[in-house]
Amino acid sequence: MNKKKTLRAAAFAAMLLCVGGLASADSPPARPITVVVPYSPGGDADLSARNLSAGVRNITGEILVVVNKAGAGGAIGSQLVRDAKPNGQTLLLGRVGAQAILPALQPDLGYKWNDFTLLGLLELNPVVCVVRTAAAYKTLDDLLAAIRRQPGKLNYSTSGPGTVLNLTTQALLQSARLDKQAVVQVAYKGGGEATAAVLSSEVDFTCNNLTALIGNIKGGKLRALVTTSPQRLPDLPDVPTASETGHPRLEALNGWSALYGPPGMDPSLVEKWATVLPKVASDPQWKTGVLTIASIPMVMSPSETHKFVEAQVAMYEQLGKSLNIQLK
Repeated sequence: MNKKKTLRAAAFAAMLLCVGGLASADSPPARPITVVVPYSPGGDADLSARNLSAGVRNITGEILVVVNKAGAGGAIGSQLVRDAKPNGQTLLLGRVGAQAILPALQPDLGYKWNDFTLLGLLELNPVVCVVRTAAAYKTLDDLLAAIRRQPGKLNYSTSGPGTVLNLTTQALLQSARLDKQAVVQVAYKGGGEATAAVLSSEVDFTCNNLTALIGNIKGGKLRALVTTSPQRLPDLPDVPTASETGHPRLEALNGWSALYGPPGMDPSLVEKWATVLPKVASDPQWKTGVLTIASIPMVMSPSETHKFVEAQVAMYEQLGKSLNIQLK
């Protein structure tokens, strides 16, 4: 974890400790609930889970213990919850990568997208395409025009094929009727490294989750050209949306977090979370935590979440077929 991410995680953890001090006086259950995060500590998913833990404790007094089980793009932690007892004691912090992209693009994955009990969507994390502030591209049209004039010359950073960073850029090229080879993909180990590559001029641009970019955008080091959010973001009021730039299909490409459980959970447990999560959504400290990691609060019911994720998987399946992308 780089120094900036470490500092951000430490600051966020300190905020959650303060929030945790406001917890309900109700007695917590004898057994804390484990929330598995299928990614490393300090990242977007980890921060989202810890914010949820603090929010639930504020509302119900229950203790959610966050456990990181990273590996295989989120598949290892997801499989662990897939195979857990459906007693409500082991839950999953679901993410777009492990819960939509992998099931859509990896045929030999050990689980399907609907092999879980979907308890509720929590938040959206928009994708933003950025260049260095010193770059000549002032708008998205400027960047696309340069790609069109010089196919194969410009490059972009990702965290690997079949990731949001890669798929958003490919969807943009497709929407602009440009060949998928019109720009060169340079893959890095993670989103932080992909952002650093733009800052160091190793690549020309990247399309990454806002969480990984907001500090450098506000700090004047990166220029945001477009956001995949449905509306303009309060933190970036001058940055147009995908629809405003003529690429509405990009609105479907957002990061997101959701609460999942193992298959076969009792309906009473599902109903419990269907009641708790809307209350968490009204908690000012939880909202502050969501905004701190540059996400948008978006709590949905279990049935709404099921429809949302189903549509996400279908979209990535279609995108993968059109781009001939299949993960192994």
